[in-house]
Parts: sequence; C-alpha cells; structure tokens
Amino acid sequence: MGIRMFACGAVLLALMVTESRAQVDVCGTAPLSNKIVGGEDASAGTWPWQASLQRNGAHFCGGSLINNKWILTAAHCFASASTSGLIVYLGRDTQQGLNFNQVSRSVSRVINHPNYDDTPSNNDISLLELSSTVTFTNYIRPVCLAAADSSFPAGTNCWVTGWGNIQSGVSLPSPQRLQEVSIPIVSNAACSRSYSGITSNMICAGFTEGGKDSCQGDSGGPMVYKNDTKWVQAGVVSFGKGCAEPNFPGVYARVSQYQSWINSQISSNQPGFVTGTATGAAHVISFSLPLLLSILPVLFSLFVLS
Repeated sequence: MGIRMFACGAVLLALMVTESRAQVDVCGTAPLSNKIVGGEDASAGTWPWQASLQRNGAHFCGGSLINNKWILTAAHCFASASTSGLIVYLGRDTQQGLNFNQVSRSVSRVINHPNYDDTPSNNDISLLELSSTVTFTNYIRPVCLAAADSSFPAGTNCWVTGWGNIQSGVSLPSPQRLQEVSIPIVSNAACSRSYSGITSNMICAGFTEGGKDSCQGDSGGPMVYKNDTKWVQAGVVSFGKGCAEPNFPGVYARVSQYQSWINSQISSNQPGFVTGTATGAAHVISFSLPLLLSILPVLFSLFVLS
C-alpha cells in the first residue's frame, strides 16, 4: 500500500499504563477491530481514530484523534497556519463511497511544533484544534499516545493506516477505502545508513526488501502498536525515499518525544499517554525432522526416569 502510515503490535510487549488524565480510560479501544504500499482494505471501524484532513474538498493528509477536540498530525502538512477551507473527517471509511458513520469538523487552530525543520523533517508534528467536540462511537474514538519513557526496539511490529497512494504516483483506486499495513520498527542506527539527519525525534519502520510502506497522502497519519488491551500511537507518518523502496524504511515523528509539548498545548482533557516497553520479537526455536527424531529418545528417557 503506498502510504505514509503505520500501526504497531509488538510481540511480548510489557506495558505499564500510566495515569495520564481521563483519556487513558477510553483511548486506544477499537470495538470493531478484527485485527499501504502492499496494504489491504481496512474494515469500517477498525481504526476509529483515523482522520482525513481535507482542504477545499480534497484529501491531502491523515491524522489521529487524541481526545474529543484535538487531532495529531504532521507539521509538513501545513505550510501555514491557515484554517481556510480545512475540514477534518472522522469515522470515514472511503473517500468516494457513502460514509454513514462519519462526522466532520472545521478547524479553529493549527499549531505546528515551534522547532519544526524540514531539512529533513525534524519535529514533524502538529496539533489541530477542532471547532467543536466530537462524540465517541464505535467508529470514532481517540488513540492512546506513547509516553515519554517508551522504547521500541527493532522488530517491534506496527500498523500504519491511510488513504495515500498505493505506489509512487499511483492513487488509491475507487472507492478509495482506508488501507492498513503491518511493518516492523527499524533501529535508528540502521535507518541512519539509509538517510542522513536521522534524530532521536524520529522512528523508522519498514522491510529491508521493501514492498510495504506508507506513501504520499498518508502523511500525518498514525503508526500504532497494540499492548494487551489498547492501541498506542508510536509514530506520525513523516517522510521517506519514494514509497516501499528496498533499504529505505519510512520515517515517522517519534510521538514519545512530545508528551510535554502536547500537554502544554492542550490545557484540559489531555490525551491518554501509555508507557510502552517492547521486549522485542519472541525467539522461536525450530528443529529439522532428522534432528527432532534423533533427540526424541533422549527426551523420552528423561521423561520416564523423572
């Protein structure tokens, strides 16, 4: 699937939920979830925090709902803080079909991070304040955010979602249904071998062989992982070389770096932050058939003698 978007589900995750204001009780739940380049259609309601940002009727970036009045997205989506013609859609499934569960809101404020720098996109994070609150439903809910002390080792599995291109220069075909793709975290050290200027404010994800990635139009959308009960946003789709090219993972703004800044902008009903420490992927021991047959007598004798 050709999109800059992700959602993460690490194996053997050890997470501790922190008391991060009232939103922690409601964030990160997706009652209808049954689970971009290289992606697949997402069922309606699977990612209820996904937002479509539209200017004058055209989708241009993604975002995520983080409480009942604020959207988290990427700063590079906004060359200016103008809200003219800017509409946020939530509960949206397709860009061209009927969307019975969606609501729309105008935007009262665009707040780019004050240290955003597009060479490359460091601190590529932005907040949108909606003109009025939204009511949570099965199709519209906030995502939890990775807290400041979270860590995501290489191999942590994530999900990205969006309506972006399915490959460079190729639009998502009609009816342009929301796409989802699963990709692993890549260490910043490995990511730095592909890109110059990778900082601690960034997190990378993708496959060495390419084939699955976010792409143009996915910018600002969420990359998430799942702990035992909640979905937590680890990244914001930021930039990459082309889409899904080998040895060039997607680069995301690292959400955990911005807990203090986000809370400083949202004075009430602050988002739910969750501390996540992923222990990495489980190691699976595999045996060839001859080896297994050779050790069975030993295992049997140990069992009998015990």
